[in-house]
Formats: sequence, structure tokens, C-alpha cells
Amino acid sequence: MEDKITLQRVKSVSQDKYKKAERYYSLISSLNDLRLTERELQLVAFTAIRGNMSYGTIREDFCKAFKTSSPTINNMISRLKRLNILIKDRGKIKVNPKLLLNFDKDIVLQITLKNE
Repeated sequence: MEDKITLQRVKSVSQDKYKKAERYYSLISSLNDLRLTERELQLVAFTAIRGNMSYGTIREDFCKAFKTSSPTINNMISRLKRLNILIKDRGKIKVNPKLLLNFDKDIVLQITLKNE
């Protein structure tokens, strides 16, 4: 007997590339059971859009936008680096290129959940 495949299409429309990035990383977190907090998702999305989290001005922008502090950012960066979501590349804290998308464009994801 042939296995049947279930297909479900879900569409989300957003003008805000930060929200789109946050939704994408939320899916990645959920599918991989990473249990990222809302603030960590915001940090990853912000870093993906801004390019890196190494410059003081970028960190200040994040702190103002999300009402947080620099020490909190440092703690989140440490955890996200351990999870290999953020990496240090030539002295800059960036999103792992394997997880980085262009959030200015439409994104189509294919998710396959297989049985053992």
C-alpha cells in the first residue's frame, strides 16, 4: 500500500520584514524544539535584518526598540551562539548563514515531517 502525503498550505502576509523574520525563526525554533524566548527571536530577527550585532549603535537601537539592556543582549548572544544560531564571523556577531534568508522577498518554505 502506498503512503499518502498530506499537504497543507498556510499563507502569512506582512509588510514588516522584522515580523516576517521573527515568524520564520519562530518556526525554526518550534520545529527543532529550541525553545527560544520571544526576546531571543526578536534578537535573531533584528540581527538578520541589520546584518550583525557587533556595533554599539545597532545594540542601542535594539535596546530602545525592545526596552532591554546591553547585559541582557550579551546573555542572549551567548545562548544563541551555543545553539549555533548566531556565529562570530571576523569579529562580528551574525546569524548563521545556513539560517539567513532575504526577508525583503517572498519566502516559500517546505517542511517535511517524516515517520520513522
